[in-house]
Amino acid sequence: MPRPLNPREIETFRAVLQTGTTTAAAQLLHTTQPSVSRLLAQMQAAAGLKLFDIHKGRLRPTPEAMELYATVQQHFLGRERIERQLAVLRQSGAGGLRIGCTPALGLSVLPPVVQRFAQRHPGVHLSLQTLGTLALREGLHNGHFDCVVSTMALATPDFDATVLHHSHAVCVMHPDHALATRAALQVQDLRGQLLLTLNADDDIFLQLQRTMQSHGIEPSATIETTTSANICRLAAQGLGVGVVNPYVASVFARDLCVLALHPLCAVEVVLAVPPRLALSERAETFVQLLREELAQLPAERV
Repeated sequence: MPRPLNPREIETFRAVLQTGTTTAAAQLLHTTQPSVSRLLAQMQAAAGLKLFDIHKGRLRPTPEAMELYATVQQHFLGRERIERQLAVLRQSGAGGLRIGCTPALGLSVLPPVVQRFAQRHPGVHLSLQTLGTLALREGLHNGHFDCVVSTMALATPDFDATVLHHSHAVCVMHPDHALATRAALQVQDLRGQLLLTLNADDDIFLQLQRTMQSHGIEPSATIETTTSANICRLAAQGLGVGVVNPYVASVFARDLCVLALHPLCAVEVVLAVPPRLALSERAETFVQLLREELAQLPAERV
């Protein structure tokens, strides 16, 4: 009566086909020749097929046996690939690492983190893409990133977000600017100034706009641009006063006067990951290095 084959029978069948004799198969399997012959007989009975015959004292596989062997080989080769892949994963983790971030963080906080990560994993391909927040959300939702780091809110029902660092926005201007002699700026100091701003959907801009409106403050004019780095470069040219996150301001600090602004505009570094997929070991390492880098920074600017 046919029955399902057990793993030991299949392994023995494969060894006999590989080596050509029951004696050689027994050596390969570290067992005895009678044990191999017994398992082959059991397998034939279970399969309900003639798999071998004896010709001039030698064991010969039937065509049915050869077709079955081809399928068995695919199974074992698949297992071997699994073992090889496990060895690779144990050594270096899954695939590459895909990080998405806002331009300000890609210019300021992330480079030293990438440098330390590359030292630990010299053979790993790392992709660091700097994009706007909307593109980062879409990329994470569509599986294009392992994690995303932003200075704008990222929490949605589609993924989890964690605040890694709290700080406050700062004012940047040319060192010769009339306001550069102050220890810090009040929002009233921006009255009548040429203001360098980000786009209207930026968190810092929205906070600043609300604060200025509540105090009845109007700038003389505004220059709107897409990145905090652009604001810093424009400020370094003496064009006006910009309000940016402190991370990017630190990159251009040699060319700028950087002052705290009151009332405070909150800035947060946010990490977002897909909620239904655990981080790889590489991604966990990267996040830990990022946490360590941020821990070295002031928690706030007052």
